[in-house]
Amino acid sequence: MLGPVILAASRSEKMRRIVSAAPVTKPVVNRFIPGETVDQVIPIVSDLTAKGLEVTLDVVGEDITTVEQSYAARDAYLELVERLKDLGLGERAEMSVKLSMFGQALPGGHELALANVRPVVEAAAAIGTTVTLDAEDHTTLDSMFAIHEELRKDFPQTGCVIQAYLFRTEADARRLAAAGSRVRIVKGAYKEPAEVAYQNKAEIDKAYVRILKILMDGEGYPMIGSHDPRLIAITQELARKAGRKLDEYEFQMLYGIRSEEHLRLAAEGHRMRVYTAYGTDWYGYFMRRLAEKPANLLFFVRSMITKN
Repeated sequence: MLGPVILAASRSEKMRRIVSAAPVTKPVVNRFIPGETVDQVIPIVSDLTAKGLEVTLDVVGEDITTVEQSYAARDAYLELVERLKDLGLGERAEMSVKLSMFGQALPGGHELALANVRPVVEAAAAIGTTVTLDAEDHTTLDSMFAIHEELRKDFPQTGCVIQAYLFRTEADARRLAAAGSRVRIVKGAYKEPAEVAYQNKAEIDKAYVRILKILMDGEGYPMIGSHDPRLIAITQELARKAGRKLDEYEFQMLYGIRSEEHLRLAAEGHRMRVYTAYGTDWYGYFMRRLAEKPANLLFFVRSMITKN
C-alpha cells in the first residue's frame, strides 16, 4: 500500500527538500548509491569485477528542463566511457541510460534524445561494451523502443528494458525476443494507472513469469532484473528447460541489495551484473528503491529512528 505513496513523493519537490535535509539520509543513500562522481565510482567497479561480478553503471538524474542539461548528461556518460576504457573490462562494465536525462521530454525530445545518446552508444562500442536503455513511465516507451530500434541498426548489442506490470509488455517481449537482442526484464518502479498496468503484486509476479518464459524461449539474451528468490529459482528452471547455458542469460541486481546473493550466483557460474548508480541527483532513484521493496523502507525508517 505504501508503494504508490512513495512513488508520488518521488515527484514532490517538498518531499525532496525534507528527505534531503534529514541528517540520516546521506548514510542510507550511500547504501544504494556509492558515490557522486566518476572518481568515486571507478574503485567500486574495480572491486566488484575483481570479485567475479559484472556491472552496469547509471549516472542518476531525470526530469531535466533544459537542452543544456541534456548535453551535460551526454557528457557525463562520455566521461564515464573514457574512465572505463582505462580499466579494459569490455562488456563486464556496461552502462544504463534514461532517455529523459537526454532530453526526451523536451520539445523535439525524441530527436534530441537520439542525437545525445548515439555518441554514448558509439563510444561504448569503441571500448568493447554497450548501453542499455532503461524503461521509464509508460508514456515514454514508444519513443524509447523507436530509439532502441534505430540504434540497433548500427549497434545491434544495444539493450532495452521491459516492465512486467504493464499490459503491453508480453507483446513487446515477443517482438524483442529475437536473435541478437538484449532485454532486461524488471517488475516496474513507476506509479502507473490501472488502465495500463497491473496493480496487484501477485498479478505482476505472474506476468513476470509469463514474459520471462517468452524471453527464455526466444533467441535473444535475457537479463533478469530481480532480487526475488522465487523468481531467481524459476529463471534457472526455465533456462534449463530452454536448453540455455549459464552464459546465455544473466541476473541483474541493485548495488547494496542482497550483496551475498550476488556473490553466490557468480560462484555458481552465473553471469551476475550489479546495477550501480552514482551522481548528485539521487532523490528520484532513491525513492523508487524504497517503493520497490518494503524492506528498503524499513531500513530507512529504522535508521532515522536510531540516529535521532
